[in-house]
Amino acid sequence: MTDQPASLSFFARFWLAWLCFWRCLVSREFAQAVLPTSKAYDAGQLAQLPSGGPAPTPLPKQEEVRPTPRAPEPPPALPPEREHASALSLLGMLQREGRFVDFLQENVSAFSDAEVGAAARIVHEGCRKVAQTYLTLERVLPQSEGDSVPVPVGFDAQRIRLTGNVAGQPPYNGVLRHHGWMTTAVKLPTVSPAIDPRVLAPAEVELS
Repeated sequence: MTDQPASLSFFARFWLAWLCFWRCLVSREFAQAVLPTSKAYDAGQLAQLPSGGPAPTPLPKQEEVRPTPRAPEPPPALPPEREHASALSLLGMLQREGRFVDFLQENVSAFSDAEVGAAARIVHEGCRKVAQTYLTLERVLPQSEGDSVPVPVGFDAQRIRLTGNVAGQPPYNGVLRHHGWMTTAVKLPTVSPAIDPRVLAPAEVELS
């Protein structure tokens, strides 16, 4: 703050009031400059004003700066056993119903064809039951194996695999060696998070 000026005499105050009166009437800018001082006087805050200066005008209210929302973080990657829990569950059902894993892990070269055939019958029966319960399977091509079938232009290479002497461009005509399979519906049960999908079959311990 600057030093306070000397006290004004009555005549000096009278002359200042006269000038302010007329200047307020003819000049909007002067009236706006005097108004803050008049308000400060009414509020008893005149002493807080700098000497010879107008009342401080309040700063414009700053807009609230909101932080830019961050993009949601991607969920953590699942471990392989959780990501493929449905496939492991199906493999576990094939083991439970048809001893499928036991059959694959067995070294069948030590057994006769008759013994392997007997074991394969048990595996086939159980695995077929699982497939019919949880999967709806249909042929890719309806014709029987050995039939002559056309292969049109723009055929789906995922549904039809060409073998033999493949030359030129379609359309082709060939012999159906395997009609193929496709799944039209899957009804696998939901795997509970409490179950470890890596355990395809628990160990069995008989107590005496």
